[in-house]
Amino acid sequence: MAFGNNGQPRNQFNNAQNPYGQQPYAQQNYQQPQYGQPQYSQPQYGQQNNPYGQPQYAQNGYGTAAYGQPVMDAQATYTQENYLKATRVSTAKAYGEMTAGLLVTAVVALLTQATGLLYAFLMAFGSVGLIGLAIVQVGLAVVLGWKVMSMNPTTARVMFYVYAALMGFTLSSIFAVYSLGSIVLVLAMTAGFFLCLTMVALTTKADLLKAGPILMVALIVLIVAELIMMFVMPGQTATMVISAIALVIFAGLTAYDAQFTRALFQQYAGDATMIKRVSILCALNLYLDFINFFLNLLQLLGSRE
Repeated sequence: MAFGNNGQPRNQFNNAQNPYGQQPYAQQNYQQPQYGQPQYSQPQYGQQNNPYGQPQYAQNGYGTAAYGQPVMDAQATYTQENYLKATRVSTAKAYGEMTAGLLVTAVVALLTQATGLLYAFLMAFGSVGLIGLAIVQVGLAVVLGWKVMSMNPTTARVMFYVYAALMGFTLSSIFAVYSLGSIVLVLAMTAGFFLCLTMVALTTKADLLKAGPILMVALIVLIVAELIMMFVMPGQTATMVISAIALVIFAGLTAYDAQFTRALFQQYAGDATMIKRVSILCALNLYLDFINFFLNLLQLLGSRE
């Protein structure tokens, strides 16, 4: 004999109400209170009267949906806002590092020009010293670019500023070729272009990271072409053509590195040590973009002495 939920024996199979001898399901115990409480007809979640005697999740201060989903959404929004804020702050720090490097370069260049230190260096070491200086600069840039993510952040920062100082020492030669007024004008134009390109890159929805490999290949081809034209077709016209093409490439690299900087900070958000390393790497990339854009624009627009 089977028993129902109320402990009473069920009707037997010869019950005349249906072929199976029992009540249809709509008339069975689902309409009867179980354990002294209403069953499926009781108020659903989120109403005042519930089996636990207290309001459900919909009555809390987070919203009206059940099971606390608004709480999770609020926490997710809060976390996302903090995440984006941290990314913006970190990106601003990278641009701050780049600006500091540019200031070091400018100060060293002015001091070198004022004291005649570059001229004394060339008199002492000649072209060999100049070549050695160039090799040291390239070596520092390569080491920073390849090893900065595993280096001590303080060491990487020192190397970056040493590189910026050496660049200033070398760039002091432009004062002997171009007028001070044209140098200042081109520097201001470079800063304006750089700011506009950065703002466009950080606000556009276009993914410029896909253009990175293309820009790098174009830069390598440009360097090779410049070396060949120095021997095959030297002259001011070839220099102007190379400088114009270089401006386009470095404008693209400036926009690319802006998005690359933001992407790296998003990737390493929450890791303070890696953020410091990424700041130096991105500052170096942006610094090189600025310097090369400035030099090529100076080739095109600078007034020679």
